[in-house]
Amino acid sequence: MFRNKRLIHQELEQRRELLYRLAYSWCHQPALADDLVQNTMVKALRNAGQLQDTRAIKAWLTRILTNCWYDYLRSKRDMTDIDELAGEYEPRTEDVNERQDIVDRVRQMIAELPDGQRQVITLVDLAGFSYAEIAEILDIPIGTVMSRICRARKALKVALAEYDPRHDFARAKIRRVK
Repeated sequence: MFRNKRLIHQELEQRRELLYRLAYSWCHQPALADDLVQNTMVKALRNAGQLQDTRAIKAWLTRILTNCWYDYLRSKRDMTDIDELAGEYEPRTEDVNERQDIVDRVRQMIAELPDGQRQVITLVDLAGFSYAEIAEILDIPIGTVMSRICRARKALKVALAEYDPRHDFARAKIRRVK
């Protein structure tokens, strides 16, 4: 439990960038990602007394961010389909080299993944959480985490192979990029 307010502020500030990257990877809207992180920080400060193990702050904050994201999705359920949001992201195709083009395409493909798959792949490959931590953050069984990450990676490989048949993405190993 945090006894020093300055300590909690330092811990939150150190993790703000990671939370923003996760939020942005889920929504692909800078302003919304900022709002989600801000809501996360407010809730974390308000509920800092509930955190028993300070070593688990990264997972605790990510769980709060996940709940903020779910709250947002619930509030928009009747107005906006998540698939429409995913289609708004267009990769830059002019004035970029081949590698940047592939990175943009992968980002678009991740945005097109179903919400559950997109969450687990970003939590594993972007944030570096273990499967067990993700299961706790998302409140799902570890087997579900494993199947979602497997389906997400297979979908990405297939989509990459369709995008650029010159490369053998089906045999490539997807590596974590931070």
